[in-house]
Amino acid sequence: MSENVVRLHKAPDGPASRPVPLWVRSGRAVKAAVTHERARSTSRAVVRHSLYTFNGGRIVARRAWDGRTGARYERMIRAAEAAGNLEAAEEWEERLSRFRTARHHRRMDLLHSPVDAAKGVAVGAGMSIGVLVALGVVMAISTEDVGHVITPLSATIDFIALLIRIVQIVWGPALTIGPFLALLALWSVGRKQHAAPTWALPANVRSGEGEPITPSIVVKALRDLGISALRNAIKEMGDAGASMLGPITIAGCGVEVDVTLPSGVSTIEVQNRRRKLAENLTRHEHEVFITLPQAARTVRLWIADSGALDEPIGPSPLVTDETLTADYAKGRAPWGQDLRGDAAALSLYQRHLLITGLSNQGKTAALRALALWLALDRTVEFRIADLKGAGDWAMFDGLATVLIQGPTDDHVIEATEMIEDGVSEMERRLQAPPGTAFPPLILLVDEAQVAFMCPLVDADKRPYGGSKATSRYFMAARKIHNQGRAVNVLLWQGTQDPTDQNLPKLVREGAHTRAALALGTESQARMALGDKAVDGGAAPNLLRPGLDKGTVVVASDGIAIPAGQSSITVRTHYIDTETATEVAERAKRMRDGVTTLRVIDRGEDRDPLADIASVFGESPRLVTQDVLKRLTALNEDAYGRWTFADLRRVLDGTGAEPYKSDGRMVVARERLTRALANRDSDDSASAS
Repeated sequence: MSENVVRLHKAPDGPASRPVPLWVRSGRAVKAAVTHERARSTSRAVVRHSLYTFNGGRIVARRAWDGRTGARYERMIRAAEAAGNLEAAEEWEERLSRFRTARHHRRMDLLHSPVDAAKGVAVGAGMSIGVLVALGVVMAISTEDVGHVITPLSATIDFIALLIRIVQIVWGPALTIGPFLALLALWSVGRKQHAAPTWALPANVRSGEGEPITPSIVVKALRDLGISALRNAIKEMGDAGASMLGPITIAGCGVEVDVTLPSGVSTIEVQNRRRKLAENLTRHEHEVFITLPQAARTVRLWIADSGALDEPIGPSPLVTDETLTADYAKGRAPWGQDLRGDAAALSLYQRHLLITGLSNQGKTAALRALALWLALDRTVEFRIADLKGAGDWAMFDGLATVLIQGPTDDHVIEATEMIEDGVSEMERRLQAPPGTAFPPLILLVDEAQVAFMCPLVDADKRPYGGSKATSRYFMAARKIHNQGRAVNVLLWQGTQDPTDQNLPKLVREGAHTRAALALGTESQARMALGDKAVDGGAAPNLLRPGLDKGTVVVASDGIAIPAGQSSITVRTHYIDTETATEVAERAKRMRDGVTTLRVIDRGEDRDPLADIASVFGESPRLVTQDVLKRLTALNEDAYGRWTFADLRRVLDGTGAEPYKSDGRMVVARERLTRALANRDSDDSASAS
């Protein structure tokens, strides 16, 4: 055999002994391990069943003592007084008084009961003998035999003798078996109450999975957190800590309870021990949420039913209700469910939006669900830049007036120009007469970190990405954040792994609605949601990547958040791409038809200004729609998907901008001719 299979085993001072195969020694090790585990299991079983019996006796004795005395009532009185509930304390005190009165009457009755019992026995025996003798006389008359007079009496005596004989036979075994039956009864009581140390209980009981949350369990979990001030305060409380707890109420797929901490214990100390608290409650860390309500020195615990958060929620109303419509101003998007199981709906009215999260956590699906709902309002215009380009937004072709899909630097340039066009539209609206109503314009950029990290610069040496005042994308986003909501021009952004480099501070703080899926660190959570939300208990960094897909922590005034909290956790409805396409088709049928510009023409191949001037012919001015039609006829590939926004983008800053005449937007040929002449003269001057 090789050296790997057979090794020599030497005695301490002797020669090498017979080779021992490796598999034999491995088998011995396994046998020793099995034997060791078997011994441990046996020891646990012996301790467990012994303590079942012993503690079962204690439980029975405690119940008997509570039944015979007022101890139960006194405990309830102390707990009510500690909780400050004087009405409950008075009620329990009245019950204790009634119990003591009834007990006194029973004891007084016992003083007279022996005499009364003796009299009762004498009277009963005399009446029974009289009845038996009368029955014998009747039998004697009937049979004409005087001997039958004592027959009933003798039969009764024989029956009593038989009973005495049976008792004599059974008494001995009963005395022997009785103690064992009593021990068995005590063991049964202890077993039902799991009256043994946790380490000695069976594995399925020791795990505590699904164990209901009771006040004693919550207090014990808090006591064992390792906070000495909290532990000492609980020991000193007359009610063993019950006064700290508010009512335990059912809240969706779990329970909720407010805990008022004693003096000397801060809420942050409890928040920082979330994992330990969850384990003390026999839950996983993600199944316990700690928030801060309005009351001072109070933490609110939401404790999920074991495994409940791993179960999916129902489908979105967008899928189940084909008649559903949206209302940008007054409606709320059905986004999902909160931890209580209640519907979580988000208002999108005049609110910029930012959603962040690690890659592949459902960010695009959560953002797309909001856009799909809003698309059911036919007044809303979408301009979308998907800088991932994987087809997640392809169903908006025919819904969005601009749809950019791709991760390259050219796509970033197009996305930047799309946002800058939004700035121009915003400025036009801001200069409109007061009271003018404007339809909503949603500028949506998914994977916005690609835009912020873009290294390209334009012809004027201005960078497209970055966070400086010269950055085109950054400054366009800032301008829309500053003034866009007043005229319904809104910016929605989705981004990964928020940092100061890929999501500048001024941009992320300009969003009114901030949501975060699973993140890696607390610093990222603060960037995503802000310090106030994180200090108030928001913890997207504690969500489980891959397991809590679609679960978002939201900080916004557009969603119902419990009083005193700064954020809410929402499990969003998942709408897959195929179903999202069906919803988008419903939205398209509600509209007259939208021409989607897929690629923004930046004028490399054609001269748009010259082409616009060429389609006028002899007309002194044209309605903008006629200009677009003639441009399409001139070159459908270049201008077939143009909208009014594209036309305005080319004419802005030339002096030939569209203006209103007789209630319609028109373009003047004379202004175009002058703009071309000025441009040509500027080009000639530059060349010289």
